[in-house]
Amino acid sequence: MKTLVVLTGAGMSAESGIKTFRDMGGLWEQYDIMEVASPEGWAKHPEVVLEFYNQRRKQLFESSPNKGHLELAEMEKYFNVKIITQNVDDLHERAGSSNVLHLHGELKKARSTVDPSLVYELDHWELKIGDKCEKGSQLRPHVVWFGEAVPAISEAEKIVKTADIFVVIGTSLNVYPAAGLLWNIPPGIPVYLIDPGEMNITQGLNVTQIKKKASEGIAELKKMIT
Repeated sequence: MKTLVVLTGAGMSAESGIKTFRDMGGLWEQYDIMEVASPEGWAKHPEVVLEFYNQRRKQLFESSPNKGHLELAEMEKYFNVKIITQNVDDLHERAGSSNVLHLHGELKKARSTVDPSLVYELDHWELKIGDKCEKGSQLRPHVVWFGEAVPAISEAEKIVKTADIFVVIGTSLNVYPAAGLLWNIPPGIPVYLIDPGEMNITQGLNVTQIKKKASEGIAELKKMIT
């Protein structure tokens, strides 16, 4: 069975009503994104950071996987599917995908501020000041903020190197280090880019672009490769 490696971004979840990081609107328009997504912002006003992620988490609890997520899960009938996602939602898992690596963390998890290995599942959307880990420190969102390392990137690079087919869905390929994963694609394998916008296409790749939104593009891809 061939290995299908898929890199997904914000466009993958947009059809589920998940607003992109910069489109939360309302209250959050008064804050620079660094105020709510950086270690400096956390140190300055953790309660504001927690509320920002609480609202995103609430939105996620109210959302469901879209057709594109379900189609990708169906691909496991035909391929060894490995998903690398820049998204912090759990919609791939809820759609039935069994092999998902989250580059930027997971919204439905919290972690200790003194021991990053202490990670906790959240079955509710609200994380508050005073919610602590077993070592007595405040819990923070289990997401990668601007200026922080991306611990999963080395594992992602290894996964990309196993691809027989590589697919990019709903990301402009402008965010590093995720965009650098393309440098690890095995030579000559087919690469499919699914996004209605212009893509930052790395030269030298065997690329086919499907200029459609995620769910429609994945349905077309499925016809092409199965």
